[in-house]
Parts: sequence; structure tokens; C-alpha cells
Amino acid sequence: MAITAANGNLKAHLSHNGLKYESIKINGYHNKREKNVPGTGVASGQHRQESFEQAPIYVAVMTYVGFGIVTLFGYFRDFLRAVGLEKCHLAQEREEQKDFVPMYQDFENFYTRNLYMRVRDNWNRPVCSLPGPVFDLMERVSDDYNWTFRLTGKTLHDVINMGSYNYLGFAENNADFLKTVVDKTQQYGVGVCSTRQEVGNLSIHEELEQLVAEFLGVESSMIFGMGFATNSMNIPALVGKGCLILSDELNHTSLILGARLSGATIRVFKHNNMHSLEKMLREAVVSGQPRTHRPWKKILIMVEGIYSMEGSVVRLPEIVALKKKYKAYLYLDEAHSIGAVGRSGRGVTELFDVNPADVDVMMGTLTKSFGAAGGYIAGKKELVDYLRCHSHSSVYASAMSPPVTEQIMRAMKCIMGKDGSTEGIRRVRQLAENTRYFRARLKEMGFIIYGNDDSPVVPILLYMPGKVVAFSREMLARKIGVVVVGFPATPITEARARFCLSAGHTKAMLDQVLHHLNEVGDAFCLKFSRRRYPSWAELQNEKNSEPSS
Repeated sequence: MAITAANGNLKAHLSHNGLKYESIKINGYHNKREKNVPGTGVASGQHRQESFEQAPIYVAVMTYVGFGIVTLFGYFRDFLRAVGLEKCHLAQEREEQKDFVPMYQDFENFYTRNLYMRVRDNWNRPVCSLPGPVFDLMERVSDDYNWTFRLTGKTLHDVINMGSYNYLGFAENNADFLKTVVDKTQQYGVGVCSTRQEVGNLSIHEELEQLVAEFLGVESSMIFGMGFATNSMNIPALVGKGCLILSDELNHTSLILGARLSGATIRVFKHNNMHSLEKMLREAVVSGQPRTHRPWKKILIMVEGIYSMEGSVVRLPEIVALKKKYKAYLYLDEAHSIGAVGRSGRGVTELFDVNPADVDVMMGTLTKSFGAAGGYIAGKKELVDYLRCHSHSSVYASAMSPPVTEQIMRAMKCIMGKDGSTEGIRRVRQLAENTRYFRARLKEMGFIIYGNDDSPVVPILLYMPGKVVAFSREMLARKIGVVVVGFPATPITEARARFCLSAGHTKAMLDQVLHHLNEVGDAFCLKFSRRRYPSWAELQNEKNSEPSS
């Protein structure tokens, strides 16, 4: 492992925080990730609750063997297609175009043609209801091994939804809750048909921006109609040539695209690894730009609040300390954390009691916890005013739809208690309770799960490609909708099922899901954990026995 020289300090630090050095040394973090090493002297209690348990070695071996077998069969089927014994359904060059520059690279399509198509029925399932705690799916079948599908006309009703980002349950169709949305639709219509720089700037847009700034505790904010574009189109306005971006290796594609479009130099540090980040910051300050060694115009650290594929939470206090130490800027993407964590749903700054003013650029999406669409950038007034003039999303993109704007305001006011009720805070607390319960029960059963105990994103590691497919199909047969993810979206040995908790899930729903997970886990041999965790009842007893402050 890296950081070997710091083992003595590490052991003392872990002992100070009540953790056994030996157990962490044996199990470690998957892919040799950092082992709770502070690096900045800033304690992070939340980070000690994260888990990245490593599977037994035979699991990795069998995973590679599984991919090898599927690849060999793929080459065999390609041979059958080449000699005309099997029909190829993918797009290919016509005979009269054989002398042209090829449009379709045969090898590039190998994975799609021979691996993905075999399991395509596990994705893109047509949903025919709102994404609440339960939803309806349209039944479909394939007569040509998943190359095409046809609908049977039947509907799978009341499938428990464990895949949508509907964290607080605001993607709902309750007529009483949506009355203000209906009123705004009748007043403004459903579309603006212009950019905000021209004739698309509505009073409700400005009202929402003031509300977002108040909710986050910052000076100003700006809203955008698309969450992905909030990152990809605003980062190029903030940095450019002569600037340095330090990006976490697990950052979302929108952050990566925005960084590439900016023209800035990009360096990637290990996930949540403060030693790796500090080393790059020190080198950037000391050495400056390549060749010229001039100082960087800006150094921007880009991180996420909750990483959507790992379920891990950013080590925000330590990153803020490093940012201040090396005079860098911090860009925080709270797509999955805003509304979902913190005592009142205000994200990771509230979770760690970090002053929002210490984060230079606060970004978040309004797609998930608020049941709507779009995103925001928030921070100092000078920052927001600059983006109004220089952001491509501001100048060229159509303004946010009025009913979507009102839906966001309705949800945010509910969380803040401005609607005169406690429904919003009840949902925040219910999500936290569901998250802790679901994670504790999965650990108790013996599954390997990733991430922080406060994260509503819960990845269950399945590893082997055959088990990923079988797991998804079996869970749907039990009327539970899950999202499974594999290579290349994850490392080849870390295929997983990703569960997203919601405040709309009742304990009975979660118990039903856990019951089926327990049975499927036993049937498919998915319980790889070698650690012993306390049961949910034991955790509750410990909690109740603690003296109240």
C-alpha cells in the first residue's frame, strides 16, 4: 500500500478513534483505497462510517473467468456470422461502400454485439407510472435474443421501486400537494420558448433563485434547465487555459466533460484520498505550469457530495482545510446529497457543519430530492453575476419550464417549513431512518455494500457477470425493480446492484425487499462479506442505552 511510512501515525490515529488497526489492515479498502488516514489533521467522524470491504480472492478469479468465457463465445459467434451461419443484426457497411472509409468499426462493437445484447433486457424497461415507492412496468419479450423487443400488452403492477432518485418522495401525483403547480401552469403555460437573456426571464425564476440561496445559506444562486448541462456548460466559464483542475477519480461524467471542454489542465487524484490531493496541490504550487513554470491562474478542486456509484460521501472538512492551505478554489457537486443528507436536508455542508461560504462554487441538481428537473450554481454574488453573462447555459439554453420551477419551489418550501407544515423535515428524517435501517440489515445478512452509513445510495457488490443478470431478472420476478451496473460503468471486477432509498418507502416495503434479498442472496451465493456486523436490534439497543445529552 501507499502511505506505508505513515503506518505508525495511522495506528495511533485509529486507536484514538476507537478503530482496530489490525482489522483494517487485513481487510483494507477495495482497490487499495486509502485507509482512514487524515492527512490534514481535520477529524472526520462521518468518514469512519464508510466501508469498502474487499471480496475473497476466488471471487475476483471467477469474475475474470466469467468474462473470459463470454468473450470466447463472442469470438465463436463472430466466426459463425462471418461464414454466414448466424445473422448479424448490428449496422454494417453495404457491399457497394466497401472501398469507403469505414463508418462502423467491427472490434469497437464487439462488447455491444456479444455481451451487452445477451443481457439487454435488464435495462431500459418501459415504466408506465410515476416513479414513486412502487411503479408499473410494461411487460416486453424478445424473439431474437434481445436484439428487438415487443410489448405483450400486459402490465406488471406495484413493483417496488428501488432504483429511482426520488429520495424525498416529491415525485408524486397528490392533487392537494400539486395545486400550486397546476395554478402556475395555467398562468404561465408549460414552456418559455426563449432564453433568460432574451424574453424568458420570469418572476418565478428569480423567486426560485432567491429561495435556493436562502436554503443553502449563500449570497446568490442561478438556476438552469438541465442538471448535466449545469456542470458541463458552467465549468468552461470558470476555468480555461492556464488553469488547473484537480478532479476526484470517481467524478460524474458531466464534471469530466465540463473539465475537458474548459481547456484547463486536468489531474486526477485518488478517490477521497487526502494524501493524493495534497501531493498534487503541493506540486502545483511549487512547480507551476509545465515548461514555463509560471503560477497557475486558478487551481480548482472538483468533488461530489455523494458519489452515485459508490455511495461514499466526500471528506469535506479535510478538503476545505487543504483548499485554504494552498489557496485553491472548491467546486462541490451536490447532485445526490442536497435534500438527502444533513439534519434539515441541506447537504454535506450541514452534515459536516461546514460553513457554506468555505465552498466557492456550490452546484446541485433539482432532479432528485425535489422531484423536478434542472440544476443550480450558488455562491457569492460576484460569481453568479459573472455566470449570468458568460455561461453557455445562461446565454443559449431555454429557460426552465414554469411548472418545473413551481414544483421545485413547492418541494423546497416544504423542506424549509415555509408551507406551514412539518412534512418536509419528516421526509428528511424518514429517509435517514430508512437508509440506516436498510444498510444495517444488509450488512447483518452478509452482503458486501459500499459507501457511507448516511448515504441513500446503497451498492450491493455482485461481482460476476452471470450473477448480475440473474439477480436483476429474479428480483423483477419477485416484483422488485432494481438497477444493476457492470463494466465499463464500473471496474470489471466490481459489478453491482445499486439501491436508492426513498422517504416514500415504508418499513413493510423495505422488509419485503430485504426478505427477497436474503433468499436471492442465499440462492445465488451473493453473501461474500467476512466481517461480523451488529444486528439492527443490537444497534437500537445501543442507541437507547446511550445517556441523553
